[in-house]
Amino acid sequence: MIDPPDDLLRAVEATLFAAEAPLSVEEIARHLGGAPVAGALATLVDHYAGRGVELVERGGRWHFQTAPDLGHLLRREREEPRRLSRAAIEALAIIAYHEPVSRAEIEAIRGVQTARGTLDVLMEAGWVRVAGRREVPGRPTIYATTPAFLAHFGLATRRDLPGIDELRAAGLLDPIDTAYAALTGGESDD
Repeated sequence: MIDPPDDLLRAVEATLFAAEAPLSVEEIARHLGGAPVAGALATLVDHYAGRGVELVERGGRWHFQTAPDLGHLLRREREEPRRLSRAAIEALAIIAYHEPVSRAEIEAIRGVQTARGTLDVLMEAGWVRVAGRREVPGRPTIYATTPAFLAHFGLATRRDLPGIDELRAAGLLDPIDTAYAALTGGESDD
C-alpha cells in the first residue's frame, strides 16, 4: 500500500499548481502560514522526475513545466521565434555575464553605441530589467537579467552560463580566434 502524502506536501503542490507565476521558497512558505517547505519541494522534485510535468527551480523561483521531451505535443500553433538583432544578442550576453551593467559599460565592451531600442527589445521580451542606478555621478541606470531569461534558456542560475572553454569547445570562438590571429599576424590559441 502506498503511503498517502502528508498535508504540507499536498499544500505545496496545490500552491504551485494554482500559482499564476513561479514562486520563491519564501512566497510559498508565506502562502502556507510560514511552514518550512524546502523538504516538500525536494520530495516533489523527486516525485515528478521523469514524468509528463516536472517541478523545476529557475532563478530562485519554483514552477511546474512540461517535460522538455513532451513540449511539442502541447503546441497548437507554431510560435514565431523572436529574431534578435546582433546588437541585441551582444547586449544580452554582456548583461548576462557582467550584470549589473550600465549602457555605457555595454557600449565600452561592444565598442559601439547601443541604440535605445536594443535594450527596450530585451526588456519587452522579459529577459532584462532595470536593476537600479549606479551610485556614481550621473547615476546611470543599470540592467540585469530576469528569472524569465533563466527559464527561457534553461538555466537554474547565471553560474550555469557556459564559460570560455565551453564556448571554444562548441566552436563558437574559433572564428574570432582565427580572425584575431590574421589581424595580428600571430597564431590563434588552438
